[in-house]
Amino acid sequence: MEYSPAIFLKHLAQTTPFPFLIPIERAEGIYLYEPGGKRYIDLISGVGVSNIGHGHPKVIEAIKEQVDRHMHVMVYGEYIQSAPNQLAQLLTSLLPASLNTCYFVNSGTEANEGALKLAKRATGRREIISCYKSYHGSTHGSLSVSGNETKKNAFRPLLPGVHFIEFGNQEHLAKINEQTACVIMETVQGDAGVRIPTKDYMQALRRRCDETGALLILDEIQCGMGRTGTLFAFEQFEIVPDILTIGKAFGGGLPIGAFIAGHQLMKLFTHDPMLGHITTFGGNPVCCASALANLQVLQDEQLIDQAEEKGLLFEQYLQHPSIKAVRRIGLFFAIDFESEEKVQRIVKNALEMNVICFWFLSCPWSFRIAPPLSITEDEIKMSCEILLSAIENS
Repeated sequence: MEYSPAIFLKHLAQTTPFPFLIPIERAEGIYLYEPGGKRYIDLISGVGVSNIGHGHPKVIEAIKEQVDRHMHVMVYGEYIQSAPNQLAQLLTSLLPASLNTCYFVNSGTEANEGALKLAKRATGRREIISCYKSYHGSTHGSLSVSGNETKKNAFRPLLPGVHFIEFGNQEHLAKINEQTACVIMETVQGDAGVRIPTKDYMQALRRRCDETGALLILDEIQCGMGRTGTLFAFEQFEIVPDILTIGKAFGGGLPIGAFIAGHQLMKLFTHDPMLGHITTFGGNPVCCASALANLQVLQDEQLIDQAEEKGLLFEQYLQHPSIKAVRRIGLFFAIDFESEEKVQRIVKNALEMNVICFWFLSCPWSFRIAPPLSITEDEIKMSCEILLSAIENS
């Protein structure tokens, strides 16, 4: 096997000037392993992907069984295949009745692209409202509705007609009007540093969309799949979106996303024009088999029910005078320190002690913790001891 940093840096496109450069041979549970056996604790779940842990045996078994049957056989939407059928049936059974039709795509950003297109197609309107500091993906449409100007300026012009409001500010909801095709919003803002809205705000948002005819798209690509203590975060606010988008942890480690809406709404993609959204690899049977097994594990092992209790354990064990604030929902943390530089030093120190942590692009003075939901109490305690040392030496 080849783990050469020179090949990695020369022949694979880079996203920053300072990649971690850790060679990974295998992964299991909350651990990543180098070829020589060195072990790292993954406290960020591969940035929101491995909610049930790395390499779950039931997911691996489901992938192998599907590979033995067939892999890609046709573009999305033409053939009847067992894995997408079963996945759609289980997923919609866990959602409110109005969210009964799935469109499986390749990623979270494609899910948001499809959702934005569907909202425009359904309403005939062109204006979109999103939130400052939001993150919805890196493709042009998703980037257009993301709220980090530093990340956007080099790629303009982007989508026209996009307006921004302050997340959690109820007065700003008045900007939603009869020209608004949709509001796209993370139920819990992730990249902004785990910003959690009030129930009153989310219910006012739902009412305002109903009053104006704007569709509500809730992006749960990062906060969904049990991360916040319920399968979907919107359940905690007692509202239902018109369109739900998911990705990251949905696939159990394989690339898949979805946007989900009512049947009549989704049928609009079948005419005027046909193929209103089309994707070659969407609904890939191997990815769907993995996502199906992932959902079943979340249910069978009651991992979602444990998220809040485990989150409280982190709060109990991880206390330090240099911590300025903690925002948490379930096992999703943002921990504020005095500066971006302080967070960078903590991340570096933790990595030197074999713990992988991260920050937030739009809130770099916040320290990210979002481990696999399968983490045990002993592993939480061990991780916190290391993190406290990393903080102390930063």
